Amino acid sequence: MTLREAWQKGARLLDSAGIPDAPLESELLLRYSLGLSRTGFFSCWQEPVPSLRLRRFRVYLRRRQRREPAAYILKRREFYGLEFYVDRRVLIPRPETELLVEKALEVAGGRPLRVAEVGVGCGAVAIALAHHLPRARIWATDISLEALQVARRNRRRYRLGRRVHLLPGDLLLPVPGLVDLIVSNLPYVRDADIPGLPPEVRDYEPLPALRGGPDGLDVVRRLVAQAPARLRPGGWLLFEVGQGQAEVACGLVREALGGVGVGGQRRDSQGG
Repeated sequence: MTLREAWQKGARLLDSAGIPDAPLESELLLRYSLGLSRTGFFSCWQEPVPSLRLRRFRVYLRRRQRREPAAYILKRREFYGLEFYVDRRVLIPRPETELLVEKALEVAGGRPLRVAEVGVGCGAVAIALAHHLPRARIWATDISLEALQVARRNRRRYRLGRRVHLLPGDLLLPVPGLVDLIVSNLPYVRDADIPGLPPEVRDYEPLPALRGGPDGLDVVRRLVAQAPARLRPGGWLLFEVGQGQAEVACGLVREALGGVGVGGQRRDSQGG
């Protein structure tokens, strides 16, 4: 079977399973089965696929047909131009969360800041910030010890052990002293919305990292309540929320921080 034939068959199988972007997903799984870049993939279009690699591709396809996310199958996800190890202990980083990093870099301005990230997960946000802010020190917390294990693996890959400190505990409680910037992507999915999530999310990603209570803002409320005691004067609180939650989230920040510098950008990022 040629590479093209394998790709076409994979795309048909994924499409029949209701996988969005089936041709692209088939290409991704096949490329990783063969260890090829995208350029190399198309340059080998008519070449036969080695039998061992073809078997690996078929295993990947069966897992994806069961709606397991490709990121978990391949154990990797790109975020803000960096590649991260991911597995079912952590949420898969989303493209929209890159806006949180962009905003944090904008307010940081390259200064030697003290930064806290709450809910570090696989470490994508903290590591991306450390990569682009070489003078910053970052304290990243998570209540999940399993998530911290994944974050340590990614921190080790980028050799950031001296500047990214991973701390177990609830929200800002483990962070020592005051910080200039708090960033966070906490659970914000409404409990009633959990059953309607795509099966890739509902059945595979860790639900505690998604479930945000009746209105999705239970954990956000606790973070906002802790923030005033942790932020230096003139500091920033940036966090991501879901669609339709921005107005309530801004109100929480106004109440906690006295309304100074409260605002939103697009639908998912709040600053205060």
